[in-house]
Amino acid sequence: MVSFRKGVASLLAAVWIAAISLPVGAQASSDAVAFPDVPADYYASQEIAQLKDKGIVDAEEDGGFHPDDAVTRGDAAKWLSKALKLKKPTSLNGFTDVAVNSPYAEAVNALKEQNIVQGSDGMYQPDALLTREQMASLLVRAFLLKDNGIQAWLKDEATIGKAHHDDVLKLKQNFITEQLTFMPQDQVTRAQLVLFLFRTISQKEETGQGPVSLDDFLQLPNKAQMRLSPDSKSLAYLQPWENRMNLYIQKVGDSEGTRITTSKDENINGIYWITDKVLIYKMDKGGTENTHIHVVNVDGSGDKDLTPYANVKAELLDVLPSKSESDIELLLTMNKRDPKVMDVYRVNLRSGDTNMQVQNPGNVKFWVTDNWGKVRAAIAVDGEATSLLYRDNENKDFDKIDTFDRKDTFIPAMFTFNDTQIYAVSNVGRDKQALVKYDPLTKKETEVIYVNDEVDLSNFIVSYKNKSIAAVMYETEDMKLHALDHEFEDLFQKIGDRLQTPHWGLIGSPDRDILLLYTYSDKSYGSYYLYDRKALKMEKIADIQPTFDEKKMADMQPISFKSRDGLTIHGYLTLPKGGASTQLPVVVNPHGGPWARDSWDFNMEAQLLASQGYAVLQLNFRGSSGYGKAFMNAGDKQWGKNMQNDITDGVNWLIKRGTADPERIAIYGASYGGYATLAGVTLTPDLYAAGVDFVGPSNLITFLNTIPPYWSLDRSIMYQQVGDPVKDKKLLEAASPVLHVDQIKAPLMIAQGVNDPRVNKAESDQMVAALRKLDVDVPYMLKKNEGHGYQKQENVHDFYEALIHFLNKNVKNKKKSA
Repeated sequence: MVSFRKGVASLLAAVWIAAISLPVGAQASSDAVAFPDVPADYYASQEIAQLKDKGIVDAEEDGGFHPDDAVTRGDAAKWLSKALKLKKPTSLNGFTDVAVNSPYAEAVNALKEQNIVQGSDGMYQPDALLTREQMASLLVRAFLLKDNGIQAWLKDEATIGKAHHDDVLKLKQNFITEQLTFMPQDQVTRAQLVLFLFRTISQKEETGQGPVSLDDFLQLPNKAQMRLSPDSKSLAYLQPWENRMNLYIQKVGDSEGTRITTSKDENINGIYWITDKVLIYKMDKGGTENTHIHVVNVDGSGDKDLTPYANVKAELLDVLPSKSESDIELLLTMNKRDPKVMDVYRVNLRSGDTNMQVQNPGNVKFWVTDNWGKVRAAIAVDGEATSLLYRDNENKDFDKIDTFDRKDTFIPAMFTFNDTQIYAVSNVGRDKQALVKYDPLTKKETEVIYVNDEVDLSNFIVSYKNKSIAAVMYETEDMKLHALDHEFEDLFQKIGDRLQTPHWGLIGSPDRDILLLYTYSDKSYGSYYLYDRKALKMEKIADIQPTFDEKKMADMQPISFKSRDGLTIHGYLTLPKGGASTQLPVVVNPHGGPWARDSWDFNMEAQLLASQGYAVLQLNFRGSSGYGKAFMNAGDKQWGKNMQNDITDGVNWLIKRGTADPERIAIYGASYGGYATLAGVTLTPDLYAAGVDFVGPSNLITFLNTIPPYWSLDRSIMYQQVGDPVKDKKLLEAASPVLHVDQIKAPLMIAQGVNDPRVNKAESDQMVAALRKLDVDVPYMLKKNEGHGYQKQENVHDFYEALIHFLNKNVKNKKKSA
């Protein structure tokens, strides 16, 4: 195995020589000259020249720099104060051993006023030589380096005092120092301090490079998930408060709203109007995905958790008809009785009284209500098949009326308007998912309302006023909306003409006189509009993220190519805006799922990486949804095999067309994309310069054995799609990256949430442990209050800051092979 960080360096400088690389924007200029006693081939010559040009370091009295001499605490203070551009101190009497006329007085006291240097005995000792642990404390306090959750791996950590130990860890966590042995009491040379300073400054600067900074990209949306009240007089939406998304109410016609919730710990992630005066919202705690349903009045009063049960997942099924607000009842599904299955409960909106409405027989995956809120249909799992359960009314037992093969999809979406038949999304008897009408009495499909020959149906819009399906949506290169009657075709044409874009959607019913609309694109999160269909008036309400400048964003281009076995693979390529289009550093970004797909829309990660100079390749490999039954099923038991081959073929396609620099290609993904990352660096180790795995499975056998309880009904289906841990043990072992870590050649970073219910923390732990047994140090970011992905703003920022630095160091700024 060729390790990327193997062994303990005997000389600290040797580690730095191999590790240092200059970020774009910080390259030494052609006229940047170091000091006479710093040869051009000296390991830190470029960095010394850079800091000289910045006015941070200067020559000694004899005109030399003396890079191999030990640096004093006084010189360290001078360099640090210049790097931080500190103002003159208000006093020069901070330390008794630093005279007012000392050449170090101004710098030391400027640092003291910022609490960067400290001296409990009133002494600073400017002529004393700086140790590495002292340097660590200086850098951590000076640059506000945080404990970002990356577990450090320091072999001599027992020799470091507790106060300095934490600072050394933070240096390592922020990629300022990498060596496995830190040697805390050793003295720091002048060249070594330059390298540490240079690396710290560069990391802080690089996230601000490009047309848009990291901080700008990571701003929470200004107004998100906007919803129009039933009377069309108020808008509900989510907006940041205390770094968390909270619920706001805004009167139509007003420019700003009023906050009605006060969540400081968790983000609210879903809102729904019940009446003009009452809403419900949902959120979980710590990323556990055990969502709770809350009720709140529009004035903020009455905020209450309707599902205050520990370790229980709740979802809204329906709102029951009622004569008055005090009688309103919700139908919620909860795994309160049995963590593996969801029962249906009636919950009073005001009192919170909860009663079971329908008990799950043990195999129902989801329930369907008719137009009066009566539970009359369900999909049940029977081994590898699924069955449709049905009853005429709630007084009868459910009957199994149809069974579908595991490779077929049949999703009962809603009852017809007379409650006699079912609208379903089905690919039974065809390759593409279509909208059909199904008769539960004859047990047959009676009408195909819409089918597309190229792709599956994505969604549909219902008109209760006309008792019809107004339109359908499907996704090819981008989302398409197709009207099914002349009234709505005319309405949608008028809307499109006024918005001047085909990329828009409808929120809520199409039957209202006032319609809430949204627009979207590949360069913007989009905007909200209100359209008065009678007055033919269009009014812009808000931009989801108003600070974004679309002119600074890159184009997301639809692409396609043929896989090695002849399948057409679709995807998207985002190139840096305004720069070169060939020989670029590349980030391959496989999507999660894997039974999902990438789409043409605003992708923050793609735009962030493009702004840093990367081409971003996103592929809908086989097994992805949306392209028909055959394409999805082609991914069965192909984790690490043909699914991974599609990604590899995409990379080679990008190299062949000249877009990618073959020596500067990274792979980064989350969930299944995290698995694809680990598979990429183990199964095709020569293809990638680096990998970043975010909450990805590392061992397919342990992954399948630790899925959350409410996925248990899908276990047999997952065995067919991924593999059976017993029958397919050899297949799964061959595709499990943790069993092949000795093949890894590229640097790898891993991030995980402690509370992840989908991909257990142990999946990341065992990958890190396996690498460390081989003496390979892998950066590992672990967040205690997160689950399957990071939701909290501070954690999101930590991750992307680390991601950019890791990729820039190991990919973008990678030196060419000889």
